[in-house]
Amino acid sequence: MSANLTATVSTARPAGSLKAQLRRAERLRKLKAIGLVAPLALFLIVVFVVPIGNMLWRSVDNTELDSVMPLTAEGLRHWDGAGLPDEATLAAFAAELRDSRQGGGLGRIGRRLNYEDIRYRSLLMSTLRELPATEEIGADTDWVALLSEIDPAWGETETWLGIQRAAPTTTDRYLLASLDLERGVDGEIQRVGDRDRIYQAVFQRTLVIAGGVTLICLALGFPLAYLLATLPAKTSNMLMILVLLPFWTSLLVRTASWIILLQSNGLVNQSLIFTGLIDSPLQLVFNRIGVFFAMVHILLPFMVLPLYSVMKGISPSYQRAAVSLGAHPFAAFWQVYAPQTISGVAAGTILVFIMALGYYITPALVGGPADQMVSYYVAYYTNTTNNWGMAAALGSLLLVITLLLYLVYHRLVNRKQLIRS
Repeated sequence: MSANLTATVSTARPAGSLKAQLRRAERLRKLKAIGLVAPLALFLIVVFVVPIGNMLWRSVDNTELDSVMPLTAEGLRHWDGAGLPDEATLAAFAAELRDSRQGGGLGRIGRRLNYEDIRYRSLLMSTLRELPATEEIGADTDWVALLSEIDPAWGETETWLGIQRAAPTTTDRYLLASLDLERGVDGEIQRVGDRDRIYQAVFQRTLVIAGGVTLICLALGFPLAYLLATLPAKTSNMLMILVLLPFWTSLLVRTASWIILLQSNGLVNQSLIFTGLIDSPLQLVFNRIGVFFAMVHILLPFMVLPLYSVMKGISPSYQRAAVSLGAHPFAAFWQVYAPQTISGVAAGTILVFIMALGYYITPALVGGPADQMVSYYVAYYTNTTNNWGMAAALGSLLLVITLLLYLVYHRLVNRKQLIRS
């Protein structure tokens, strides 16, 4: 009996040892897989997730006043908005205004308050120059009278209400402004004046231009990709070089070339006049026509390549079989061949549309004032006015619109065909 027990134990040890070895091998395999993926994940977090998260935060960030004048901001947050703030808040405002000269704080709050009213920056500067020295201020100073004597604006409730709107650490001001909305005096959301409504039209223009460029690229790219996929390999490779040739030229050079070609004395107008099709030059540049020409030329390869990769894998025998069974050649192409290219169409249109949404250089150089897209205003607020809140809000809304349109498009496209391809 002891011999049987010893044999059982001896045979059980290798089984347990084998399971432990398998677990260690599986653990080691997972660690190696994580090690291989970790650099890519870190790269995506650093260059993709963090910048987008920072942009989303900046669209609601409102910490300028709170970081420079924390006591003033705290007092105004508790102020009911009637009359004037209490003496403690006004005294804290004067002291913190005097200290804001250090570290560039005065510039930050002046820029932020100017978004509320363009007079705030000059008001703060003039008030700072007229403030009495610290040793000249007594404990019983009447701050309402003192500030009102420096500038009567400090005796108006509206002046302090504008500063109060900048007191919270977060705000929906920029997001609302990006939709041509604002909060009224009562705090309710309302539309801005007719003269200030520009961003809804800008977003609509951006979607129209991006959608138009995508449809034109699809109309031109589909037959070109079909031709490349059906021609002999030698001829197809030569034509593919011509498709890829624009990638070897700078974007700025290609855009400037279209200005030369489409201008009044350019090659296109001169050729049309020479052939007798027109009598005077057409306006083909610095308008929507020039934008479409330049953007389609730049983005067309991004439509052709996904279509070509899908069409190259479709066997021509399906279409020939449909024709041999009595189908018209066009019906065979449309009902048999075209459905198999949906994955390429989806990839190409999504790629071109998303890239067109963010175009800035081409519309800025080739288009006119009425052809500027959202990216132009993002660059304007970033580089010219340093209004990072508005730039981030416009970028965030563009990101949301892109994601929503992608989800809608993904629902319209047959998911099974996408997975199968």
